[in-house]
Amino acid sequence: MDSLLYIIVVYPILFILPAYAANGAPVVFGGGIPIDMNKKFNKKPIFGKHKTVKGLVSGISSGIIVGAIESAMPGLGFMLYIGIAQSFGTHFGDLLGSFIKRQQGSKEGHKAELLDQYLFLIFAFIFSMPLGNTPAIYGIVFIFLLTWLMHRFTNKVAYRLRLKDVPW
Repeated sequence: MDSLLYIIVVYPILFILPAYAANGAPVVFGGGIPIDMNKKFNKKPIFGKHKTVKGLVSGISSGIIVGAIESAMPGLGFMLYIGIAQSFGTHFGDLLGSFIKRQQGSKEGHKAELLDQYLFLIFAFIFSMPLGNTPAIYGIVFIFLLTWLMHRFTNKVAYRLRLKDVPW
């Protein structure tokens, strides 16, 4: 029988790691051509200039690579498929959040707690759930709490390293 530590903490982290990689990579490797090519919808940017082709490709690639590495670990052979699903889900959620913010008239970099912190995570789960192996409910709660903490910490670090324009 698996230990509670593994069920509540270790496995959930391993499970969600491809989404975290997919979400964080664009901060480091992004830039360049905006995905929306500066086009407008309702006279407002679709996603904004910070959502770039390089960011999207680096994010999806990073999540898939993490999933592939994890799939070589004992008992985690399915993680390549989870990594692929989470990588696409992460960016779908992130782009949806940006679209919503732009259509509401929010400027780029404007803080929107739920959209910024959780939409990527929710869609990573939605895209990967049909593949099974989802953590137990306590593990999912742990992931949401961890994401809240990690989002605050990593954004402040990225801001101090001048990878982000704002500390949130």
